[in-house]
Amino acid sequence: MKTKLFYIVRILMLPIFLLGLGSVHAQVLNAPVAAPNQTPPAGATPWNRACASDSFNDYWVQFTWNPPLVNSDNEFVLELSDATGDFSSPVELARDGTKNVVFDFYMQFTVPTDTRGENYRLRVRSTSPAVTGPPSDPYPMYYIGVNTGLTIRQQGQADFGDGTAEVCDGNSITLEVYGLANADTFQYNWYRSGTPLSEKSESITVSASGMYNVEIDYGACSGSGNTLSNLIDVTSGTSLGVAINPPAKTDLCSGETMPLEANINNPSLTYTWYQNGTIIPSSNNYIYTVDASSPGFEGDYEVEIFGPGACLERSAAVTITNAGDFTVTRDNAANIVLLPGQNSTLSVSTDASTPTYQWYKDGSPVAGATSASLVVSDTETGTYFARVTLSGGACASTSLDSESTVVVTPASFELVIDYAGSYVACENTSIALEVTTINAVDAGGNKTDVTTAIENDFAYQWKLNGANVAGETGSSISLTDPTENGNYTLDGTISTYSSTSNNLSVELLVNETLTISSTGLVSCGPAEPVTISTTTDLSGETFTWYRNGTDLGVTTADLTVIDQGMYQLVLMRNGCPLRSNEINITPFDENLITLDPSADIVFPEGGSRTISASGGTSYSWLDSNNIEMSTGSSMTFTEEGDYVLIATIGNCQVIRNVSVTYLDTFKVPNVITVNGDGVNDQWIIPNTYSNKADVNVIIYNEKGVEIINEFNYQNNWPSSSAAFTRQNMVFFYKIRNASEVLKQGTITVIR
Repeated sequence: MKTKLFYIVRILMLPIFLLGLGSVHAQVLNAPVAAPNQTPPAGATPWNRACASDSFNDYWVQFTWNPPLVNSDNEFVLELSDATGDFSSPVELARDGTKNVVFDFYMQFTVPTDTRGENYRLRVRSTSPAVTGPPSDPYPMYYIGVNTGLTIRQQGQADFGDGTAEVCDGNSITLEVYGLANADTFQYNWYRSGTPLSEKSESITVSASGMYNVEIDYGACSGSGNTLSNLIDVTSGTSLGVAINPPAKTDLCSGETMPLEANINNPSLTYTWYQNGTIIPSSNNYIYTVDASSPGFEGDYEVEIFGPGACLERSAAVTITNAGDFTVTRDNAANIVLLPGQNSTLSVSTDASTPTYQWYKDGSPVAGATSASLVVSDTETGTYFARVTLSGGACASTSLDSESTVVVTPASFELVIDYAGSYVACENTSIALEVTTINAVDAGGNKTDVTTAIENDFAYQWKLNGANVAGETGSSISLTDPTENGNYTLDGTISTYSSTSNNLSVELLVNETLTISSTGLVSCGPAEPVTISTTTDLSGETFTWYRNGTDLGVTTADLTVIDQGMYQLVLMRNGCPLRSNEINITPFDENLITLDPSADIVFPEGGSRTISASGGTSYSWLDSNNIEMSTGSSMTFTEEGDYVLIATIGNCQVIRNVSVTYLDTFKVPNVITVNGDGVNDQWIIPNTYSNKADVNVIIYNEKGVEIINEFNYQNNWPSSSAAFTRQNMVFFYKIRNASEVLKQGTITVIR
């Protein structure tokens, strides 16, 4: 008996020992190692380099660790270093919270798309407790995002052309990768006639002849990417010093021609002429003739040569100008309004030398109008322009017309006013109105915009609802107060003309903030309504309370609510709705209060257990006599019984019942003695099974006949009236739930 008791004590002390050990020693996390692919069907060989792509990206590592145990909320996190093995900014590859009692397991990951390097390392860390394991051995790891052939060209060219390039007189050219997104983020292997070169960037400067191509450097994974580019055949040549012989003249008049001649005439060479950097079609001779009768002949001309033994070479530019090129500027307004008895002067200016002038009215010359200006009266309305002609030099008789001027005498004027800026009725708190257009209207109803010419000559008067606005006699008016709301027009007077503008309605919103507040943001139901109110005096005002945009029909200054929704107050100010802020009332959710562990706790008699509550603003723990035991967020229980937690969130309360029971310390008995001494007279089973509505207890006699079959067994068999015919009788029992047998065995009754 003593030996058995000592064994039990040892078993009970083992968890305490392990707990003590855990407080002294941390978990030991080992470095992860490459593992065979575990995706069915599982592989047999671990990977030694990761060469991922969009068609394959499935890798595994094996991870081991040693106790003590981690916490129940722990997760193991697999991390990746940078390409040099540094973990200053690790990348998370995988996370697993289901292996907290598994000391040897696999973790699956995919290679990130920006991974390229030879010395990546992996490691695993735990989150609870926070422990970081050592790094793994280095691994080559690449994501092969490009696996098609690259294209290269000579820098400055549109593409690779015919696959050739030339180095002149021992100089150098640059070859580059093109057509590849983010080309500068890759490393490359360049080759000359199959020999590797040291350059690793997306471009290379070369001076030696040879066949050049390139591929992306995927390191240990280079065999997995087929990126070898096209070839560029680089040869060497000699510069011939091409130039354009100085032409007889470079300043041409319309109709003249001028041949441009290259200083080298060699039939074996190819000639290409350029104007302003653009190839001139069919210009394949060493001479090109510029024709000044062609529009746009002016510009910079160059010639380019190429051929056997000669480098591709372009000459310096020769500039050809237009000798008859001059400008004419209209110096007056485009539209001129002449009131009765008025006249106006039209004028032009030019940079032409020795010009002559001729004015035209409605397309016909004006007799005697041969100077740079012309005076017109109110009886000479029409459309005017001046024609300027060169009178001397090689380009004599070249003419250029000025822009037209429209001269009108109106039958009436039309004033147009508009909002100066963006305006929305009952949203703006200020707005300006202004004259935007003044049209001169002739007898036929035709309109000419003369705003610029005469806007400042009008006398103005603004009107509100038909009455003059005192002091507002300018072309604009600024409105800043809702008391100024109404319909505005503008009267304008000039000479003998009077005009009234269009009508503009102005509805300004008062520059005031309407604020509502509430006694809470959570509705607890009819027992705890929420009150919404404002500090603004609503006496004698017209206002409306809204819920989710719907008029509630409430006319009281305070609003009492129990329903969830978005609430707002709208107050009418000067005919415009002034809207308050919105308050969102949400329904109360009892699940906001959580208990850790659950409300039903079990611990050995003589021990204790702590429950922590969260989600509330205050707490009250009560015993079965409604005596408050604590107001903290946690409570430590030492005695079994029924307890109550009252948690408060705002103005709402949540009640949680807490059941505390002692842990069963005995097994299902297989012997009872029904001798009436009050000890072991009934079959008492652990409370794991007794008093449970979902546990079925069945007892059979020795013949297999059921004598007890009940749920919620009350530990009350046999009853005091039960009779047993023999000294030692054997019964059979079975304890089960809905899906399985929990316990079964025999019961020997001794009387």
